[in-house]
Amino acid sequence: MDLQQGVPGVNAPAPRTFEEFWPYYVSQHLHPATRAAHVVGTSIALLFGLVALVTWTPVLFIATPVLGYGFAISSHYIWEKNRPALFGNFFWAFRADFRQLWRDYAGLLDGDVQEVRAALDRPAVSAAA
Repeated sequence: MDLQQGVPGVNAPAPRTFEEFWPYYVSQHLHPATRAAHVVGTSIALLFGLVALVTWTPVLFIATPVLGYGFAISSHYIWEKNRPALFGNFFWAFRADFRQLWRDYAGLLDGDVQEVRAALDRPAVSAAA
């Protein structure tokens, strides 16, 4: 991530590409509980979506986004105290949810969080906070 000019959409001009949007997305998910809620929600949505397709259960398929985003959206109001990025740019936020999931499972997300925190001059938040 290139954060020399700041975090796009926070302390730098608004993001114009998805790659510029990614640091903004991370900046909206700085609390560990918010990130955990997103990882759990997206994982549940993927699992239930797969089960719905395999068992051809339309009701479960329709419920999948509610199950996944219920965790994610509520986490913004409970821990992050901000508006979910989903409401700003739905498609980039949806894509970023999956990048966040992948980077968390790969052990790479904490590095992104630390880079964004440094660019915002914000201290780390412990998981117990």
